[in-house]
Amino acid sequence: AMIRGHPVSLDLLLLLIHSAQGHYAQKLLNDLMENYSSALRPVDDTDRALNVTLQVTLSQIKDMDERNQVLIAYLWIRQTWHDAYLKWNKEDYDGLDVIHIPSSLVWRPDLVLYNKADDDFSGPMDTNVRLRYNGEITWDAPAITKSSCVVDVSYFPFDSQECNLTFGSWTYNGNQVDIIMGMDSGDLSDFVENVEWECRGMPATKNVIMYGCCSDPYPDITYTVLLQRRSSFYIFNLLLPCFLISFLAPLGFYLPADSGEKVSLGVTVLLALTVFQLMVAESMPPSESVPLIGKYYIATMTMVTASTSLTIFIMNIHFCGVEAKPVPHWAKVLIIDYMSKICFVYEVGENCASPLPQGPTVTFGPCVFCTHGSGFAGMDTKLVRNVEYIANCFREQRATCAKGAEWKKIAKVMDRFFMWIFFIMVFLMSILIIGKAP
Repeated sequence: AMIRGHPVSLDLLLLLIHSAQGHYAQKLLNDLMENYSSALRPVDDTDRALNVTLQVTLSQIKDMDERNQVLIAYLWIRQTWHDAYLKWNKEDYDGLDVIHIPSSLVWRPDLVLYNKADDDFSGPMDTNVRLRYNGEITWDAPAITKSSCVVDVSYFPFDSQECNLTFGSWTYNGNQVDIIMGMDSGDLSDFVENVEWECRGMPATKNVIMYGCCSDPYPDITYTVLLQRRSSFYIFNLLLPCFLISFLAPLGFYLPADSGEKVSLGVTVLLALTVFQLMVAESMPPSESVPLIGKYYIATMTMVTASTSLTIFIMNIHFCGVEAKPVPHWAKVLIIDYMSKICFVYEVGENCASPLPQGPTVTFGPCVFCTHGSGFAGMDTKLVRNVEYIANCFREQRATCAKGAEWKKIAKVMDRFFMWIFFIMVFLMSILIIGKAP
């Protein structure tokens, strides 16, 4: 372009165009707001409903408070409607078809989150609205919502949750403001992944409810956020330690009774499981349904308590003294003869391949002095009685040691038997708990 023979730069031409558009935008805003009121519903016919299109974008799951049953989410809320009083002929304003003005200048639908669980009742931010020449208004506003969510922790940490976000008008009924879904589901294209929860979807449904207070219908749109917990953190920090600790309970039966640490091991394992149980209970909401991991802990603690009680019973058998009765015949046959072979229990120092060689034994036969007393006529009678007394003491001592050895072997066989039983119980219980996970 040339002005009086001088070339005009492109930057200057663009500046002039923008200045002209800015002038027309200001004129347009003044003309639109001259007799406009944002307090009234902008419709030509008051008997007709104003359609508001709602579209929600889930940007981020900020937190899921299971104990208080509150979902904190970051949303982008888009509302679109037509204002019958904010139209213009774009040819009269140099082709200007879109302007952005503060949302407080125009009428806005009073859509609120019905299941809001926050003390602050402020709505979305007062961002600008996008106004087209045909009266179409688009209002995009971010919002951090705290909504109530019924949390079911029955399968924690393999649980999934469904949290509803219900939006509707607070004062207008369906005959005045009708809400339309912009999409069949919430928009997840800009969703920021959460470290604990995986979002499986956000379907939307429209409901029309007749409340008892009023005869008019009240429509609302409910977005259901489908969440699946990422269980890796809880597996490595809660389940795996409990699984390893539970395997220490059967090993208490393998610990030698003379060590004096069998009961101490069981009590220590029980205290460790109690600590983990308290950690789970602090994070879970108080409810009738016990979490899956809680059931696992309770079952393991019950098993450890039973193993400790059995250990005390078996230790009483092991330390049977001189006053103990002889081992019953049925116990000798069932436990010493059969169960000891099944549980691979042998004498001390003996294994299944090579038994220890037997050392020399001393046998006390009948009293030689008594049977052949005539051959020792000159022997002192007092010496004979002393020798007989010593022989009887050795016999009683050997009988007592043999009786104690039998009771100790019975205790050892029972230790091995219950050790294998409890190992199988721990394994089956772990498989059962994991198998119940959805």
